[in-house]
Amino acid sequence: MSPPAFWRHPQARLWPALLAPCAWGVAAFTRRRMRRAGWRAPVPVLCCGNMTVGGTGKTTVVIDLVQRLNARGRKPHVLTRGYGGHVADGTRVDPTCHTARQVGDEPLMLARYCPVWVGGDRALTARHAVKAGADCLIMDDGFQNPSLVKTFSLLVVDGAVGVGNGHVLPAGPLRERVEDALARADALLVIGADQTQEAQHFGALPVVWAELEQVDVLHKIRELPCVAFAGIGRPEKFFNGLRAAGAHLVDTLSYPDHYMYGPQDMLNLAVRASRQGAQLVTTPKDAMRLPASFRQNVVEVGVRLVWQDSQVPEHILDVFLAHNS
Repeated sequence: MSPPAFWRHPQARLWPALLAPCAWGVAAFTRRRMRRAGWRAPVPVLCCGNMTVGGTGKTTVVIDLVQRLNARGRKPHVLTRGYGGHVADGTRVDPTCHTARQVGDEPLMLARYCPVWVGGDRALTARHAVKAGADCLIMDDGFQNPSLVKTFSLLVVDGAVGVGNGHVLPAGPLRERVEDALARADALLVIGADQTQEAQHFGALPVVWAELEQVDVLHKIRELPCVAFAGIGRPEKFFNGLRAAGAHLVDTLSYPDHYMYGPQDMLNLAVRASRQGAQLVTTPKDAMRLPASFRQNVVEVGVRLVWQDSQVPEHILDVFLAHNS
């Protein structure tokens, strides 16, 4: 399902007011839950989280940090919930046999870079990872999960949408009150231009900046008409990125985040592309939810993180790794 339109508009008053009692309850419950004591791992734990529901670019940040840790000779393992999957907590993702329906799309994508463990019980998955040889842990989401103590928390914000209307679920997209989240964070990463001008209100918390850049595979499609499709948090961000990079989009199709493509969906996509003599294009995350037989006809165009200051991520890792040294 798509989020309600009033979540994006701070000037909306009626629905936030009607839902305020529920929002207060959610905020109070989360604040109380976060007081619970968690397990402290013998290795440092870095959490890439966010304040809102929906995609902000966390997984791209995780991939960037994992690659930097790999370059340092470290042995990072990623912990993630595995949205939409149904394997037991503490399962290690095996791309050779697991599917997106079993473990989720993002874990399969992350497993290209390092070992990945799925499950809602972050302490359990952390124990498995440490036993398997991890010398540091990266959490993809889980900022509002108290079961595992974080040694460094990086909040990720999509500069184009910020915190929406500023209200807590269900009155808005926030998982908790902004002030509660900021009190537990060590730094805030804004991806893209701060179109909502909210970063200036985040107090003394260090704010760092980055952009998403299309991975250079566009030479494969630059001269072709393209039908782009995506089932991510904000599909229009993917489409706009393609256009900015020079792709010729003749059609776009948006699906809900983590959408599982069925036979009818793939037939519809194939027919649309065929009628227009176009190439199908999607994100790596969406590709994980396609069968291999269909995926071979689709061009994946991913993104990479470009930090405004190239020394910032290295400094974050220095601070993170120093916690347990």
